[in-house]
Amino acid sequence: MAETEEFVSQESHPDNDLFKEPMKKRRRSDRDLRFRAFPSVEQSALKEYEKLESRTRRVLSNTYQKLIQCVFLDDNIPSGVKYLVNRFLALIEKPSLDPIYIGLLGSTGAGKSSLINAIIQQAMFLPVSGENICTSCVVQVSSGCCDQYEAKIHLLSDQEWKEELKNLTELLHGMEDLGREEEYAWNRDDAVEEAIWKLQMFYGKGAENKNWEELLRAKPKGKIPTSRIISLKAEEAGELSVKLDPYIQTQRRDCNGESAKTHIWPLIKLVEVTLPKSALIPEGVVLVDIPGTGDFNSKRDEMWKKTIDKCSVIWLISDIERVSAGTIQEDLLNESIKACQRGFCRDIALVVTKTDKLHLPEYLRERKEENPIQSQREAILERIETVKLQRNGILKDKLKRKLPADSKILEAVDLVYTVSTQEYWQQALLTEEETEIPKLREYIRKRLLDKKRRVVTEYVTEAFGLLLLTDSFNTVENLPNEYLYMSSLRRFVEDKIQLLEKAIDQCFAYIEQPLQEGVRNARTSYRWILRGCLVKSKGNQGFHQTLKAVCLRNGIYASRTLARIDLNEAITQPIYDQIDPVFGGIFRAGNPSGSGLMPHIDAFKYLLQEKMMEIGIRNGWKCDGGKKSFLIQEVSAILGGLEVYILRRKRKIYQSLTTSVQNDLKSCYEEAAQITGKKACERTKDAIRREVDRQVAEGMFERAQERMQLQFQLLKNGIIEKVKGSISTMLALASSQRDGLYKELTDVKSEYKEMEKLHRSLREVAENAMLRRGMQDFLLRLSPSKAAPPQNQL
Repeated sequence: MAETEEFVSQESHPDNDLFKEPMKKRRRSDRDLRFRAFPSVEQSALKEYEKLESRTRRVLSNTYQKLIQCVFLDDNIPSGVKYLVNRFLALIEKPSLDPIYIGLLGSTGAGKSSLINAIIQQAMFLPVSGENICTSCVVQVSSGCCDQYEAKIHLLSDQEWKEELKNLTELLHGMEDLGREEEYAWNRDDAVEEAIWKLQMFYGKGAENKNWEELLRAKPKGKIPTSRIISLKAEEAGELSVKLDPYIQTQRRDCNGESAKTHIWPLIKLVEVTLPKSALIPEGVVLVDIPGTGDFNSKRDEMWKKTIDKCSVIWLISDIERVSAGTIQEDLLNESIKACQRGFCRDIALVVTKTDKLHLPEYLRERKEENPIQSQREAILERIETVKLQRNGILKDKLKRKLPADSKILEAVDLVYTVSTQEYWQQALLTEEETEIPKLREYIRKRLLDKKRRVVTEYVTEAFGLLLLTDSFNTVENLPNEYLYMSSLRRFVEDKIQLLEKAIDQCFAYIEQPLQEGVRNARTSYRWILRGCLVKSKGNQGFHQTLKAVCLRNGIYASRTLARIDLNEAITQPIYDQIDPVFGGIFRAGNPSGSGLMPHIDAFKYLLQEKMMEIGIRNGWKCDGGKKSFLIQEVSAILGGLEVYILRRKRKIYQSLTTSVQNDLKSCYEEAAQITGKKACERTKDAIRREVDRQVAEGMFERAQERMQLQFQLLKNGIIEKVKGSISTMLALASSQRDGLYKELTDVKSEYKEMEKLHRSLREVAENAMLRRGMQDFLLRLSPSKAAPPQNQL
């Protein structure tokens, strides 16, 4: 019962929550400010949806207060009433809109920070620095209803820093027995340089020569707040930008090896920036600047991956020169595709930056077209069209190989955007529209508007169902066949749950053959994959301690400068290559046939609702009966809530392969990390190869397969348990009127009538929005097109 209540309400409420005050309403002035980023037509639609939601919350709050007063003095409140009251409280406190995270993923110098600056209309807000590594941590930028510019810098906890400190000192240990040539190569290692840099920055020069115990007793150079959060505020954007710079920008050492700006930089793991009442970025959207390929610190690296996974949109950022050369960062694209498989990502696009960066004589020499080009502007526009056409096809092909053929991403009209932040500010060669910054803002607004429409519709519908039931307890309905109705419904539900269980088994069975094929491929290819990960183009020079860092992090090494190394992921990649399209198919939306899980759950929902109508009418229930309508609405709420549960579980399922391999190789990594002295690098490689060979011979890949299948089984069990428990509770509640649910529930007739009006208003609001949008499109077609630019075109 407790699990059922938690699932249905989306949040657990102990008994004393019955008397909890619901959250305060947002002031009208604050609500209106949220819509400043939208044009007038979209503002009108949003205000209507906001008004619907606000009024619904008020009705729910009034009903909740009446129910609380009704049961306040009673010691023994029936479980059905607790369920009812907690459902009201959960709906009242339900967030208006979960944030939409848009992740910007790109290599060094691609222009992520510059793009965010242009979108928020603040030219130098986040630090930018050409080709140099600039952003050093995950940075989230959003707007709110605050009056100032605010930022929170989140630091590693004391325990998290101690763990990293231990790894850093172990990384620097073991140079005593090296020859001069080996020591020189060792000192050039990227991992060593970064470790020395962090220790010197945090503790001062000479810290790299101390052991872990000595550094634990050493005093840091910077002041660390006990809360591990640094809060910054400013009246103006430029003022906050100056304060933020030392925390966001990659710190460089001066000639004495000292940090130029802040000594606690190695502790920073996340920066959250909030803009006041933005007229460009609506509240509810978070732009996330995701640097590089992760981090050596395990907590920062874990956060890096989770940040990618919580993004519903990922923009791959690549500058025009790299894209024109035919390269899209494969590792970043693969990471984005994995985010679709294991996370919340539903949209991937390539954003090509620096489109104004063109050397005209060079372009003309390489150009094959016959029609002449007279200006820099013409050349830029022509190249933009060419890049869009080519990259759109290439990106779509890459996505098709990894995602299901009917994936929503593949239906997108725009997979490629071409932007120029420099021209956005200067407009010397391109118009503002041609820089496509406004197009990206429009995309952001549309995502938020569509989500708001969907969320409010579900919210009002769910609230209406709850009021229907509450009102029905005080309404005497002529239901002579109610017992037959409930008995028939229970039998039908039991039968259909069994069918749902079989359908889920069939969905998951689609993964079995690709899994087996992937395991066979992994067994035959793991040696050369491992060899490719362990061999560098210059032999072992500069790779000694990077390999040790890989072992210290259980097979993973991420730095600001090198490509990410993940041995566990690399040797399981042949399995993922086989299962990816099928895995994506299981968790996609689509037709109820085939391998899709959610379509089967939706089909189960519609069957239940139809049967409720059919049995109800046959047994004398009125078409508009409150209890029957509640059952239909509550089924939608219960099964709709399953989607979030499934999405959270799927991340664990997808990662189970690499997690299994990492766990099997854990002792191998620990032992290899302790290897020091002469030829340590070769001995470390040999140790890893031997242990991987042994584990593969003993069934490492087969164990990974079994563990993934077990995770699928646990998901199925969880779905069935939640469906059984929730629907059973719902039917018990709906049939409890004649069984004496409670001595008397308060009269909520007025609240029910108001909720009924709000529910009817949903269609009217949607129709109004469509009419306004149609009128706006008509006026745009009549208006003259904007002239093409600017003055200097040569």
